[in-house]
Amino acid sequence: MTEHAFPTAAEVGDLLKGFGVALPPQGMAARTPLTGQVLGHVDVDSPHDVTRKIGEAHAAFEHWRNIPAPQRGELVRVYGDLLRQHKVALGRLVSIEAGKILSEGLGEVQEMIDICDFAVGLSRQLYGLTIATERPGHRMMETWHPLGVVGIISAFNFPVAVWCWNAALALVCGDALVWKPSEKTPLSALVCQSLLQRAMAKVAGVPAGLSQLIIGGAEVGEVLVNDPRVPLISATGSTRMGRSVGPKVAARFGRSLLELGGNNGMIVTPSADLDLAVRAILFAAVGTAGQRCTTLRRLFVHTGIYDALMPQLSKAYAQVRVGSPLLPDTLIGPLIDKAAYTAMQTALEQAKAAGGKVQGGARQLVAQQPEAYYVQPALVEMPAQSEVMQHETFAPILYVLKYTDLAEAIKLHNAVPQGLASSIFTTDLREAEIFLSAAGSDCGIANVNIGPSGAEIGGAFGGEKETGGGRESGSDSWRNYMRRATNTINYSRALPLAQGVRFDL
Repeated sequence: MTEHAFPTAAEVGDLLKGFGVALPPQGMAARTPLTGQVLGHVDVDSPHDVTRKIGEAHAAFEHWRNIPAPQRGELVRVYGDLLRQHKVALGRLVSIEAGKILSEGLGEVQEMIDICDFAVGLSRQLYGLTIATERPGHRMMETWHPLGVVGIISAFNFPVAVWCWNAALALVCGDALVWKPSEKTPLSALVCQSLLQRAMAKVAGVPAGLSQLIIGGAEVGEVLVNDPRVPLISATGSTRMGRSVGPKVAARFGRSLLELGGNNGMIVTPSADLDLAVRAILFAAVGTAGQRCTTLRRLFVHTGIYDALMPQLSKAYAQVRVGSPLLPDTLIGPLIDKAAYTAMQTALEQAKAAGGKVQGGARQLVAQQPEAYYVQPALVEMPAQSEVMQHETFAPILYVLKYTDLAEAIKLHNAVPQGLASSIFTTDLREAEIFLSAAGSDCGIANVNIGPSGAEIGGAFGGEKETGGGRESGSDSWRNYMRRATNTINYSRALPLAQGVRFDL
């Protein structure tokens, strides 16, 4: 493929052919936010197609669950090796389709490789506990078993990594997969599915139909969400989407793993290393054009250092390079579409109406790319935490507030409906520990002297409140994809009952 700053549909078609993916002449349009142009078309699944694919996945699960977990790990190991071989091409495609800069596109594929490595090790560590029993001559323990078909609904901003968080763990846990990617990023999904099929062909004992891909809009996702053969729905997206998915899955007594909105904050204290803080703020607030669920959106700065920090931050913002994410000196690519740009401008107008002082936020490259939505990141100094700051606007807007007391800052930090990621910059041990304590951040992720964005795969990723409460990726997140059984074995010749109950004839 010829590498251009603004690739053509023909060039992307050549890239896809390298993965064995051929696009049909008609179907749902796949666009790039780099130019707004159509890259090709993809086939859309009907509700009947979705039902059929779920059935095929369920049949594959009934075979896969009986394969020893280390053998299941072999499939994931082979898949990880294929990702290593194709990292550059897939990373480029992610950048083209999602609009993130090339290093982030490559980083997303690296995240897939990392979670595959994690899952391969996990395939030999699906441990259960031995539990103390009150009955002599008995042993009690817990065991973990494959759950079933796992439905995965992913978002455009991380079109491949979040799927792989779920898929790699689910596969070693003995589950089958049905994946509905965002309709804004179907090409990356087709490539991932093609690579997984290659891996499946290389490993003995993998049943056909183990991984299914369904393409379409909300109506396709609704069929997946409502099917009782799918015991777990892992859905990443907006809080609005989660409010729709969660009750539907609960109505059939299924499980939901929800990764929803974030409205992430950072507190900068008087003792903070300001140079470190500015660099962390910049990446966390403007990386991926503000389109991460962990993007920094609210900054609380102590009054004693406000006048020292803000000029540095304003200077850094003015130097950020906006343009094609495929160019090496670009730091911010485009917003995903016009709707994202409109939401950003609406939020900035609301901030101004609430007394906010706005730097940046204007559209860029309009003459060069009239159908794409590049923006200068916005820095907004606010007099108070107004209504607009209560909502997540998926764009590079950073609201800044002054504070005088740490307890006050923590209260402001926690006073939003979302609870995903948070951070504090301080060199005071007491302040750091307070922020990480039960009286501190109410988020699922709380960091000290790094920003809220850019989590590693080793930790459990997820948040509280309207973020949904789900946990994915590392730590013990694998338990989401299995069912627990408590087992008691009597190896005596007596039959004592628990709690001293007697039932003698």
